[in-house]
Amino acid sequence: MEGLVQTILGDKRVLRDKDKEPEEQQMWSELPAELLELIVSQLTLRENIRASVVCKRWLSVAISVRVVNKPPWIMYFPKFGDLFDFYNPSQRKTYSLELPELRGSRICYTRDGWLLLYKPRTQRVLFFNPFTRELIKLPRFEMTYQIVAFSCPPISPGCIVFTVKHVSPTIVAISTCHPGATEWTTVNYHNRLPFVSSIWNKLVFCNGLFYCLSLTGWLGVFDPEERTWTIRVVPPPKCPENFFAKNWWKGKFMAEHKGDIFVIYTCYSENPIIYKLDQTNKVWVEMKSLGGVTLFASFLSSHAKIDLLGMMRNSVYFSKVRFYGKRCISYSLDKHRYYPRKQCHDWGEQDPFESIWIEPPKDLSAFA
Repeated sequence: MEGLVQTILGDKRVLRDKDKEPEEQQMWSELPAELLELIVSQLTLRENIRASVVCKRWLSVAISVRVVNKPPWIMYFPKFGDLFDFYNPSQRKTYSLELPELRGSRICYTRDGWLLLYKPRTQRVLFFNPFTRELIKLPRFEMTYQIVAFSCPPISPGCIVFTVKHVSPTIVAISTCHPGATEWTTVNYHNRLPFVSSIWNKLVFCNGLFYCLSLTGWLGVFDPEERTWTIRVVPPPKCPENFFAKNWWKGKFMAEHKGDIFVIYTCYSENPIIYKLDQTNKVWVEMKSLGGVTLFASFLSSHAKIDLLGMMRNSVYFSKVRFYGKRCISYSLDKHRYYPRKQCHDWGEQDPFESIWIEPPKDLSAFA
């Protein structure tokens, strides 16, 4: 399979390669449709487009299996009332929903279209899907100062809610729960290295583990199956000296994509720096390119997408819109610049409860 895919991705069109023997050219042109669809379906969007120029038959197959992902939307939290706005960055269009169910709630995290909510007055923790209006309650829990995430949609088996806060630099309190549970489980763990909880969520779930970035950049890892907590001996991302400015510890974001963990460092007057965790060599590597991945950064949860159309690829999108809702602020690694043109974005000064990225609905009937 890999050899066939590599052949598809060659710089020359397979059927027009003069170096190929006629028999081999005929073999490629007569591939069964099912096999050709299987091969092309394994390609990324960019590779799919390249394969589609081979011939009309390949064009037809490539289009039939082509997958173009949708970017997440920005969900804005109103200062008053129950009307929430949702901004689609690809179409630059805003939708609105009345969500009285969120009244008195604090949004803590989002994943797969679900919100994790906390009601401070009643200490109620619950899941809520704003597009389907589904609501799933969890046991009451005093959630103060913790950073929190969940592993998968609450309607899926194995969903785990995870929170962590430092009791002291050498002790953390970890609490977990799951849909259907009657109480939270809290355990104190001792750290081999100092670990102070970060401000807002620098937390992802990746390959069955929760990864959490401390205030100073150390990486804590929790295994929900084994119920173990460790501080990885991975030196914090090397931050340039000019990044150590006001609020440098706030303007950081963390995202995951297919086993890769990314950290975004921002500073008031500098371009963002993106690091990827090299798990083998236990080091953070500065990324000059994201290989077509797009990162969507917000304080409460950040996301990563691939196979987006247009200039959205290889960029970082922030959950803030300028020009009266006409342009989402982004940074292009290809162009080494902000869009709109850089205006000194101090993300450390942003209100973390102003907005969050959320997976869009499959259809727009909720907005009818």
